[in-house]
Amino acid sequence: MSSRVPLETPVVAKEIPDVITDPSTKRTYERGKFLGKGGFAKCYELKDKATGEIVAGKIVPKSMLTKAHQKEKMAQEIRLHKIVRHSYIVKLFSYFEDSNFVYVILELCRKKSLMELHKRRQAITEPETRYFMRQMLLGCQYLHENKIIHRDLKLGNVFLNDDLEIKIGDFGLATKVDFEGERKKTLCGTPNYIAPEVLGKKGHSYEVDVWSLGCILYTLLVGKPPFETQSLKDTYSRIKRNEYHIPSKIGPLARNLIAKLLQNDPMKRPSVTEILKDDFMTMGYLPCRLPQSCLSMAPRFDNKLNASLIARKNPLSEYNRISESSSSTGEKKDGVKGGLSGPSDCHLGENHAMLRKLVESKPGSRVQAQEEEAEDPMSQPLVWVSKWVDYSDKYGFGYSLNDDSIGVVFNDLTKLLLLADGHSIHYIDYDGGEHYHSLTEYPETIEKKVKLLNYFRNYMKEHLLKAGANMEIRDEDVLSRIPSLKTWFRTSRAVVMHLSNGTIQINFFKDHTKIILCPLLGAVTYIDDTRRNRTFRFDLLEKYGCSQDIAARLNYAYDKIEAMMKSKTSTGARKK
Repeated sequence: MSSRVPLETPVVAKEIPDVITDPSTKRTYERGKFLGKGGFAKCYELKDKATGEIVAGKIVPKSMLTKAHQKEKMAQEIRLHKIVRHSYIVKLFSYFEDSNFVYVILELCRKKSLMELHKRRQAITEPETRYFMRQMLLGCQYLHENKIIHRDLKLGNVFLNDDLEIKIGDFGLATKVDFEGERKKTLCGTPNYIAPEVLGKKGHSYEVDVWSLGCILYTLLVGKPPFETQSLKDTYSRIKRNEYHIPSKIGPLARNLIAKLLQNDPMKRPSVTEILKDDFMTMGYLPCRLPQSCLSMAPRFDNKLNASLIARKNPLSEYNRISESSSSTGEKKDGVKGGLSGPSDCHLGENHAMLRKLVESKPGSRVQAQEEEAEDPMSQPLVWVSKWVDYSDKYGFGYSLNDDSIGVVFNDLTKLLLLADGHSIHYIDYDGGEHYHSLTEYPETIEKKVKLLNYFRNYMKEHLLKAGANMEIRDEDVLSRIPSLKTWFRTSRAVVMHLSNGTIQINFFKDHTKIILCPLLGAVTYIDDTRRNRTFRFDLLEKYGCSQDIAARLNYAYDKIEAMMKSKTSTGARKK
């Protein structure tokens, strides 16, 4: 591979080719799934046609790199990224160019970034935080030992592979320290993570990464960045005054470490090596691995460690602990049939507010809708209902999630879940309490329900197709917890299912299309009648519009959620 950093003047802008060839090695890649965009780049899955290996391709149009500083930023990113090799840093395999684009071939991180984890979970537990922080610290330690300052450490630049291992990426603002004691002067970084010495233009060095790690530690444990405000001016003002508040729910060891990292004087902050030896990192429970289910649900640490080692925030998510009000089932005069839960919102209000704003913008009425511009694969749902069967006239409603776990909502509003490992079962009682058992060991009181769960499981396996089968997920671990079905009902047109993580899924009977609404990521996934799935952000649909097919389904979803909002505290079936 040539050591020359690309960036010649573009000839003419063109569409990204379907087959991409590295001119120096003659290696060819087939362009696949769109992964997302950021800055000037669009990212796609690329398949090496010779080996079948799937990698990520960061593709930048040269038409966006006409200014000197844009070219230099891209060149610096490649120059520094290509020399680093560490298990917790995204691998850069190669880079090349043609007359229109620069291509950077990178390690594929299928589980997105810590930003998506944060949006779905808000605050996470201490053991999870310790797990992620340790890997970030080791990756950062390697960079500092090689005289590289990252300068843009943030949740969105910390990626996750299939095994939920950290991969630090995006070296667009990284810099090399040329001599001992050098202080860099460039004003750079991301507002919520930027260090005070950068804002003050006093010169900065490795300590800015330590500050950013402190902001990440705080954000993971508390659920929001330490200096975040509604305006950039106020955020910068708080950073300069070192004005932040640690909530009382944060344990003393975490509190002490946050205070050490977020010190105004960079010389007083510990080095990355010292942080690895801090009490928070060494005295609490550190999982050797995490289940993929933790991307949307807190893991279960019930039988793993003493409760004092867990963050004071209970790892059981709030929405699985609310009590369920009783409801009747069966056919109603308005044509709605279902099993329903009680007063908890489960992000219903957020879904309703976002959809109302979107529907009022009339996204399906644009003369030239640019639907593809609204796509955001990073916001794709992790969990959805792939199969369901309504047997509520006798027992309840059975369903399978996309990872092949099984759930049943019984007519008495208790729930039983069989995880993807085919062995672990979680029983959720009438009051929302979770009880963990296995298919071979469980209380006699739920024996009939276990038999019914097996009945539903066998029926769905033999008779039903799996929806959204081409959306990939894999999960097996004793720490796993999965969302349960909180509310469901049928109308003449569709079945509506509301999961305990806030996701709302609507399966339309006539054409077998589906929409999955995720309020935490502000996005909707549309599965069309050919089973192709695409994910769109609500705010981008407002801006760019969409097809009338999608708009009609969003309108329908809004009507149903509004009806659920109006009657969420009542018992019985929701009205159409």
